[in-house]
Amino acid sequence: TPAGCRMWTLAWLGMASLCLGAAWAVPAKERRKAEKTKADVALYENLDLDNYDLTLDNYGEILDLSNYEELYDYGDLAPKIEVGTLAPRPKDPQTLPDLGATAETPKLQPPTTAGPIHPAPFPVQGEWLPSCLLCLCIGTSVYCDDADLEHIPPLPPETTYLYARFNRIGAVRARDFTGLEKLKRIDLSSNSISWADVDAFRLLPSLQELILPENRLTALPELPRSIVRLDARLNRIPSTGLRPEAFRDLKQLQFLHLSDNQLDFIPAPLPESLRSLHLQNNNIQTMHEDTFCDSQDHSQVRRALEDIRLDGNPINLSLFPDAYFCLPRLPTGRFS
Repeated sequence: TPAGCRMWTLAWLGMASLCLGAAWAVPAKERRKAEKTKADVALYENLDLDNYDLTLDNYGEILDLSNYEELYDYGDLAPKIEVGTLAPRPKDPQTLPDLGATAETPKLQPPTTAGPIHPAPFPVQGEWLPSCLLCLCIGTSVYCDDADLEHIPPLPPETTYLYARFNRIGAVRARDFTGLEKLKRIDLSSNSISWADVDAFRLLPSLQELILPENRLTALPELPRSIVRLDARLNRIPSTGLRPEAFRDLKQLQFLHLSDNQLDFIPAPLPESLRSLHLQNNNIQTMHEDTFCDSQDHSQVRRALEDIRLDGNPINLSLFPDAYFCLPRLPTGRFS
């Protein structure tokens, strides 16, 4: 019948449309994927990476480090290595130690100096040892700080600098420095030195710095003419412990620091080379007009002597106005 033909026609058209839709579904998906790939390629083709520099200004735009510390905890990874406990790895695999055996800890070898060691040993805790076994010898410098020394150890002949601070050295003898013609600096701070031989330092031709603070000295030995700096603060030196005109001939002396002693007067005459004079916290009560300047030569100018400390003394500096006319700067102290 005509009605039946129309039903079959509609059914056939529906089936055909379903088949066509299924047939075109896959190609459409593939087409979209291909189009996206072409777009990505075009994007990277236009990106110029050759001229792109990563700097601290744009670093944060690329990497987000806000949570970086939460991702990695390095607290347990800190190396716990003691100096001197690791030996170099052998080059020959056959010389590798047996891990099952207990290896002995190698003994550290003492440092050595560039020059020969003085052959005379000295006693330390009942044993006779060369000085560079107890002290640290580096090049021409000898470091004996806090080594429980009671005497100055024999030093290598090439010694230039000696540091023997924070020990129990009670005296300095002339023979302690015999033959040390290159010795430039001696630092014996914070010992118990109560006396020194008169020639303990005078025969050292190269000595420039003698550092003796925080000891028990009551007299100052003679000094070599090469001395540039003398620091004998915090001792017990009275004026009678200084030789008359002790510093007059020291033409290279620039720094003279004798604060916190028991001086009664300023140790004049002072060399023209002097730049810094520290005498604070003594018992100085008076001075002469010629202490710093030549009262007969009012044209004199001592340009070098710019640092004079007299504070902490019972002297009234305003009572001696004629004593400072040649100085570039007034002394520090009480002016009332």
